[in-house]
Order: sequence, then structure tokens, then C-alpha cells
Amino acid sequence: MMRLDDNSLRGSYPPLVTPFHNGRVDFSTFERLVERQIAGGSHGIVVAGTTGEPSSLTVQERKDLLEAAVKTANGRIAVVAATGSQSFAETAELTRHAEGAGAHAVLVVTPYYIKPPQDGLAEYFIGIGRLTRLPILIYHIPGRAAVSITAATIEKISVEIDHLVGMKHAAVDLELVTETLKRVGADFRIFCGLEALSFPMMAMGASGLMNAAGNIVPERIAALSNAVRAGDLVKARELHDALFELNRAIFLDTNPIPLKYMMWRLSLLESNEVRLPLVPIRDAERQRILDRVLAQSGLLVKEAAV
Repeated sequence: MMRLDDNSLRGSYPPLVTPFHNGRVDFSTFERLVERQIAGGSHGIVVAGTTGEPSSLTVQERKDLLEAAVKTANGRIAVVAATGSQSFAETAELTRHAEGAGAHAVLVVTPYYIKPPQDGLAEYFIGIGRLTRLPILIYHIPGRAAVSITAATIEKISVEIDHLVGMKHAAVDLELVTETLKRVGADFRIFCGLEALSFPMMAMGASGLMNAAGNIVPERIAALSNAVRAGDLVKARELHDALFELNRAIFLDTNPIPLKYMMWRLSLLESNEVRLPLVPIRDAERQRILDRVLAQSGLLVKEAAV
């Protein structure tokens, strides 16, 4: 496996939302969100991950977002490009672009909807790996992609592609974390992709977090990651407990619908616009629930809550 610097691909890498204004990507707001992650102590960012609505973006928009992120970050923070698609050709195009654009690594989702066998998944990632020398992370999100990857398949890919360096694991299967680390090695970078499992997955050996709530409280998510890495599990548990309701609120509806509502309420976004087939939260009761979570988290003054 490619030898990484000990600090590389570790810590908090929030997957950024993609802001929209009247149907178009709002690049000026996006650049402000990148700056906010740097100021908040995040160790890196993910561009056009699930939270960024990649399947609703054009290929050109995904390229433009990555270029904007790399330019804005200007080396101050690591930029991971989510380049996966249901199409091998599209993933290949986005991955090649990511390397030329200056991304630090690529995050490639298991191809969704198709439900390929394990051999197909192995060949898919091996094929992508042969197109780039960037560090590659597999994005395992069976709840969205409708396919799971096994530790044996990850090991098979790693034998062929030495720059397969990690995985974003967005599933409740904690056994896969331990089995993968045993098969591939303790330096394999596993990122937790389920917000409520951030603390337990890191305690089991994950190297970091790709937590959507980091769009709202980057400093708190980074602090949780830092505490686990420092071995301060008491502090990490306290942060985990304090973040619990906010983490759960992300999934009150399909991500990033609740997240964009909360960011809009906190004036981090000018609107909570999403792209079809997603629609903004319009139900008053769910808006009140999210407002209460923000107030309880000390982010929204109670007088401002609906």
C-alpha cells in the first residue's frame, strides 16, 4: 500500500453541500464555505460527495466545483474529490480531471443502481486505479448504492492497486472496519460516513470522519476527531454525546435536505435550495424540530426558533 505521511488523510473531512441560487451552482457561497472549513479547523474537505448532490450535478459542474475548492484552499487544507458515478466512463473522466486539477485524493463510490457482483466491483476499482496515481478511497454506502463491498474484495483491489489507501464507510456494519484493517493493514484510512457512529468507529481504528454535520459545526467535529487521535476518549465521548441530536437531525429527511435547512436558518446559505428530485422541507413541524435541535446545540437563539 502507498506509504502516506502520518497526518495525511486523517481527521475531519466534511463533505461540503453544493449551494444553489435559482437553479445554478452558487460558487461564491461555496468558496465561503471552504474558507469556513479552514477557519473551523477541519483537516480536509470532500467536494461533490453525497451531501453535495453529485447525481444532480452535471459533469462540468462537478469539475468546476473541484477547481473552485482547490483554488480557494490554496494548499491550506486537503481537498478530496468525490469522482464516482454509476458509469465507469464518467468516473474515469472525473478522476482524470481531479488529478489534473490538484486534488489530494479521490473518493469513488461503489457504482449505484447496477448492483454488481464482487468480481465486478473489484475490476471496477482496479480499472479506475490504473488511470491515476492519486490516493484512492472507496466510498461504501450500501443504503444509497444498493450494493455492499466485502473486506475480501477490498483486499483483492489493494493487491492490484497500491494506491488504494482507504475507504469511507457509511454503514452500521462495524465488523467490516476491524476485518478490513486486519486484512489490509492498520494504516488503511477508514473514514466514518455515518454521523452517529463517528466516535465508536474512530475508537475502533478509523482514521477520520466525513461527517455532514461538519458543514454546521466544523470545529466540534474536528475536536472529536482530534480527541480520539490523542487518546482522550473521555473528552471524545462528551463531544459525541453533545453532537448526538445534531447528527440525528441530518437524517430527519434525505440528506442534504435537513442540513441545508439548518444552514439556511444559521445564515450559512442564502437559501435551502436543493435540486429535483429532492425538495426543500416545507412541513412546519419538521422545521420546528430542526430549529429546536439548533437551539439546544447553542447555535440558534431560542427567540429566533419557529
